[in-house]
This record gives sequence, structure tokens and C-alpha cells, in this order.
Amino acid sequence: MESTPIRGIIPALVTPFHDDESLNLEQMKRHTGRAIDAGAHGVFCLGTNGEFFQLTADERVAVLEAVREAADGRVPVYAGAGTVGTRDTITLARRLVTAGADVLSVITPYFAAASQEELYRHFAAVADSVDVPILLYNIPARTNANLNPSTVARLATIENIVGIKDSSGNFDTILQYLDVTDRDAFAVLSGTDSLILSTLQAGGAGGITAIANIYPHTMVEIYEQWRAGDLDAARSAQASIRAVRDLFRHGNPNTVVKAATNAAGEPVGPCRAPFNHLGEQALADIDATVAADHARGLR
Repeated sequence: MESTPIRGIIPALVTPFHDDESLNLEQMKRHTGRAIDAGAHGVFCLGTNGEFFQLTADERVAVLEAVREAADGRVPVYAGAGTVGTRDTITLARRLVTAGADVLSVITPYFAAASQEELYRHFAAVADSVDVPILLYNIPARTNANLNPSTVARLATIENIVGIKDSSGNFDTILQYLDVTDRDAFAVLSGTDSLILSTLQAGGAGGITAIANIYPHTMVEIYEQWRAGDLDAARSAQASIRAVRDLFRHGNPNTVVKAATNAAGEPVGPCRAPFNHLGEQALADIDATVAADHARGLR
């Protein structure tokens, strides 16, 4: 297994669709290139913002291949490999590795409740089935399953389980993950955009970010200014995304992110039904917010 640096700002890429909800793979390539040109340290496809739950296995492979082609070895390519069951996750994980994923992100199983021991066995089995780094993905609001710090500590001893993306929105959870793992060998990444700088200051590795679909340069600036030691500039970049994050009040965050990305001039199309309706007032608010952010220099 080759070592892949897990750090920095990694955009959680949306999956572009045509108006008929079919894959727009040419736009997937352009969207990937836009993120990399903005300085992203990796690109992450087939996650929550990538609507993995709406894609067939063949579509997932096609999206990854498009992202891989656009990345052209410039940055690591992360791919979401999670499904409900262990067997199906292993099957998908192997297909994605064959298609060129550098790192696999594996979400906790969802719909049916799982104990901590069952979660441990699930991730351990998936890690044993492939020879690439594995990033755990904790997003309890969507899955109704939370990876306890003690379980993460156990999983971190497995050679190719190299980090975790936490989208719980609870900074204390991130701190607990940092406390029970080796920060030099195990990367803790924020999946909540508002916590990226706080995560870096606490010893985390960076963030996997939805807002980078809209403002990739601004999100990269958080990390680069922090790394350069300019904390005021990093704080300014972090604070600058508050208005666009406030738009999540209008509905499903995935739907809002895609609408805002379209408003920013990057035509990624709609989400797949039924998660694709925003009212006229919501769309007007999104357009106005993005226009105001552009005027303030966000990009």
C-alpha cells in the first residue's frame, strides 16, 4: 500500500447531472479541474454531496473514472465506497480500487442500527479486502450511527485505516478522536465546513468540504493561511463562508450546495428527485448571497 498524504482541503465534489438527471461526465471533469486549479489538496467524489445514495454501482465507477482522468495524478482521488451491508461495500470498494481510487471513504452502515462491535467488524472487513488507505466517515445525522472514540481507537490500529472524516458537527467529537489516535499516523478531518480552522488548530489534518464546490479558492485559503502562520487571514477566510452556510435553512444541504454552485457560474445541474426542489424565494436568496459573496472576493 502506497502512502497517500491525508491533509489539507479536499472538496466533496457534487455529481453534475443534465436536466434529465443523467450523468454529466464532461462537467464532472471540468468541476474536478476547477477544484484542483484552486489549490485543493485532493478531490473527493461519491460522498454525501456527490449523491452516492442516488447512484448505481456502474454510475459510481463512471464518475470516479471521470474524476481520475481530470485529476491526472496531480492530487489524490478519494472515492466514497459505503453501502448498507459489508458484502456489498467490499464488492464496491474493490471495483473503485480497480477504477483508480487512491483513498476510499467508507460511511457507517445506515438504516438498520449497528452496535459498536458490528461497526468495528464492518470496517475491519472492508479494510482487509483492499490494499488502499481507508478513511472512516462519521455522519450520524444521516445514518443514525455514531462511531464512538473507543471504536475509532481500535480501528486506527489497522494498518490501512488512516483517518476519519467527522460530519457530526460536534467539535468535542473531533477532539475525542484526536485524543485517542496518533496524530502523526491517523488523520482527523472535519466534514463540517465551519469547524475546519478549529480542527486544524486542535491538531487535525484539514477538512473535506462541501462549500469548496462553490468557493474552492476561499476554502483552500483557510488551510494555506493557517499553515503559513497567518491566523488572522485564516480566521477571515473561515468566517467569510458564514452567509452561504446560513442558506442551509432553505432545505437539504446537498440541494442548496448544488443550487449555489450553479449560481456561482459552475453548471452542475439539479440533484436527482425528489431532492431537487427549492422555492422561488430560496433560489432568489441563494443567488443574492452568492452575488454578494463574489462582490466580497469569495471565489
